[in-house]
Amino acid sequence: MEAAPARAGPHRPANRSGTISDPRINERIRVPEVRLVGPNGEQVGIVRIEDALRLAGEADLDLVEVAPTAKPPVCKLMDFGKFKYEAAVKARESRKKQVNTVLKEVRFRLKIDSHDYETKTGHAKKFLSQGDKVKAIIQFRGREQQRPELGIRLLEKFAADVAELGTVESQPRQDGRNMVMVIGPVRTKADAREDQVKDTAPQRERKGGGSRRDQAAREARAAAAAKAEANAAPVKNSVGDAFPEQLRSFAAERAEEAGRQSAAPAESERTPEAPQQAAPAEKRAAPAPRQAAPKAPAAPKTPAPQAPAAKPAVAPGSAPKPAAAPKPTPVPKPMPAPPKPATPRRGAPKPGQRG
Repeated sequence: MEAAPARAGPHRPANRSGTISDPRINERIRVPEVRLVGPNGEQVGIVRIEDALRLAGEADLDLVEVAPTAKPPVCKLMDFGKFKYEAAVKARESRKKQVNTVLKEVRFRLKIDSHDYETKTGHAKKFLSQGDKVKAIIQFRGREQQRPELGIRLLEKFAADVAELGTVESQPRQDGRNMVMVIGPVRTKADAREDQVKDTAPQRERKGGGSRRDQAAREARAAAAAKAEANAAPVKNSVGDAFPEQLRSFAAERAEEAGRQSAAPAESERTPEAPQQAAPAEKRAAPAPRQAAPKAPAAPKTPAPQAPAAKPAVAPGSAPKPAAAPKPTPVPKPMPAPPKPATPRRGAPKPGQRG
């Protein structure tokens, strides 16, 4: 009979989610006692494994073995899920910073032209500035192999020309028909890449480069900043608040003058209003005596015969009226004369009809 596969019991928990490289946690820690460290790094001391598990359960944390080789092993109370996430983030960042140095080759001839030499040197400087190594190779042909000192002299000149960006890692050595020298960069490739990113970042922002997600994030940040400024900024009473102080003072003076001028006519208008309002009251009161006046003269009307005595005095005044006689002789009265001759013209055809 085939033996049944062993099952994970209470004393042998199955490692379903973990791997061999993961630290042991909780019940997977099989030691009688541990040196316990609190969640904030405080030293609790050496405690039994049962007490450590109980404290972890009460704090709703995991008991993680961080130093299994120590005696006794060091365990810490922490959130194991958060611990794994932080470790993954650190590993990802380290992989981003980790770069592989590339070995670039630059080949010369012993009888190289000056222009070609400058071109090769320019390529080497570019490689070194990017953090790559440069392998300078001189190719010998025919009898040139009998003059290795010429190759050494050329490589030394090349190393002097690129000394600002690189240093010689391996001295010139003969390799078959070739002579080889390796020059390493002064700066690492990671530093060169960081500087390149810093230089290109402002250009991308000016050009509006980047992914759509980055652009949307920038727009959202700008909108949030504008909204915050609008909420925090004090409310202005008018557009004049934005003017300089001199203009605002001048405008205030003009406003005061206008107020004074408008106040003067207002006062002058208000002063007559009072009598005007009082006058109607008097006029309203006046009608009462007017009605009584005709009743009072009823008694003096009896001496009315005395009035004729005064009339003779007025009679002499009528004498000058003849002097005003020219009034009945106005100029328009003689004007009717011209229409009289017009009447015979109208009657002229009558004799013609008779004939």
